[in-house]
Amino acid sequence: MFNLLHWLDWLVIALYFVIVLLVGFLASRRIKNTGDYFLGGRSFSKWLVMGQAFGVGTHAEMPVSLAGAVYQSGYSAIWYQWKNLFITPFYWILAPIFRRFRRTTTGEVYEDRYGRFMAAVYTIFALSYFLFNMGAMLKGAGKLVSAAAGGAITPNSVVLAMTVAFLTYAAVGGKFATAWTDFFQGFLIIALSFMLIPMGLAKIGGFAGVRETLSPQMLSLVTPGDVGVFTIVMLTINGLIGIVAQPHILPSVGTGKDETACREGMAYGNFIKRFCTIGWALVGLVVAVILAHSGERLADREEAFGYATRHLLFPGSIGLMIACVLAANMSTCSAFFVDSGALFTNNFYRPYLSPGRSDQHYLKIGRFTGIFTTVLGVIFGLYVTVVLEAFLFTETLAAFMGISMIAGVSWRRANRVGAFASLIVSSGVFFWVTHRQFGEFLRWDPTNFGVSLVAGLAALVSGSLLTAPEDERRLAPFFERLDTPAFRDPATGEERTLHEPGHDLLVVHLGEWRFWEPEFWKRFRVDLKGLAINFGIVVALVLLAKAILYLP
Repeated sequence: MFNLLHWLDWLVIALYFVIVLLVGFLASRRIKNTGDYFLGGRSFSKWLVMGQAFGVGTHAEMPVSLAGAVYQSGYSAIWYQWKNLFITPFYWILAPIFRRFRRTTTGEVYEDRYGRFMAAVYTIFALSYFLFNMGAMLKGAGKLVSAAAGGAITPNSVVLAMTVAFLTYAAVGGKFATAWTDFFQGFLIIALSFMLIPMGLAKIGGFAGVRETLSPQMLSLVTPGDVGVFTIVMLTINGLIGIVAQPHILPSVGTGKDETACREGMAYGNFIKRFCTIGWALVGLVVAVILAHSGERLADREEAFGYATRHLLFPGSIGLMIACVLAANMSTCSAFFVDSGALFTNNFYRPYLSPGRSDQHYLKIGRFTGIFTTVLGVIFGLYVTVVLEAFLFTETLAAFMGISMIAGVSWRRANRVGAFASLIVSSGVFFWVTHRQFGEFLRWDPTNFGVSLVAGLAALVSGSLLTAPEDERRLAPFFERLDTPAFRDPATGEERTLHEPGHDLLVVHLGEWRFWEPEFWKRFRVDLKGLAINFGIVVALVLLAKAILYLP
């Protein structure tokens, strides 16, 4: 088995594991309490938040699926991953909300806003999200590494090796360890995105060879038939609403030392991912040109990335590619490990099973829960062969859960009855309509999603207006925090209020937009300025994706 990989490849893989574990153990020295373990003391710079946002949001299956789609359908298939491109500027205005919650988990936010019942509902959703996604990502990475290694490593052995590694450093170092390892592994993910391109272009005569071989239709950025404008709009809405309810976002973004670190980390970390998407698409074009010259065809389009790996890389670089794939998944799984422990500890164990215990006791419970959730995820990854349904289920349900989160921060009248009704009605309508149309529950369709979203919004509004409002005395501190920008004082380590105009949040004050009033532009200056800059980055990325094809 070992002779299928060169000794240089094994050396690179071993070195990767050593560095990741070393970084994790060094970071663990800063853990003193649950605040450090679960949220890193809310002291991270924009670079660490950026590394988390990029690392946690990038998985190994993404370059594989996109390269395959571009190989088959052409450059326009980049929109399969760029469907979230137009969401990214809005991360600038969402990020400070997670900081102002001043909570460890989104479950605690639901308790603050809607009470313990909705917090329990959210916790069940969140733990399921972590379990299914962790198992699916581990299995997907196992298959990809096994293929890249020419079968020298079995998928299940990859799953187990990754699990042992990220369990080791995450259990010891918590959020500090995951943040620093995410930062390091981010560079490997970037390498994963672009290392195949120079060798591929050298083999086919550069971009001139791409233009000479492929038809203009294959090089167009116009969306393919199954990813039209309406689909992109619905996917954008899906992602924008769902992102606020995904359970790993608050622990990843809310760790910034101030709101600027949170804003820049979340927005620019995800823009790095959008930039890397161009690299994944170019791999698909390179493979299409190579196979056009040879007259071959791939039996499965998603073999394109593996084909490029086998035919373009050399000893040592294959090991680096495997390390990059491991990095793309371990960065996410380690964050899920810490976040699942925080959810169970703070939203179930501490309030219901064992209140009033020491902080060190809750720290131990958080570590144990993370291990238990990971073990269940590994079992899922080892024994379930079809994993796409897990992603579809959790991503769709996150959007329906997100209805109550968006309403919770922007509409004071929303209550727990409306919140629960929005989840039940939207998910119920979606699964019922989808089953009637396709004979299955988990196929995503833009029209079905749009109808379900409208039904969920109607349920939230009607349920909230027809029942008693939430206790204003309980809501007052929640909304007061949302109107109070803060930062961690580097000298004392304490939270301090930022007294500076222009930091009101557009999402929180959704009903107070008065574009024609000069005061509007003063109140929301930071939000508006950031939105303008970030939409400029969107335009620049689209122009770059097109212009790069005209290089020699």
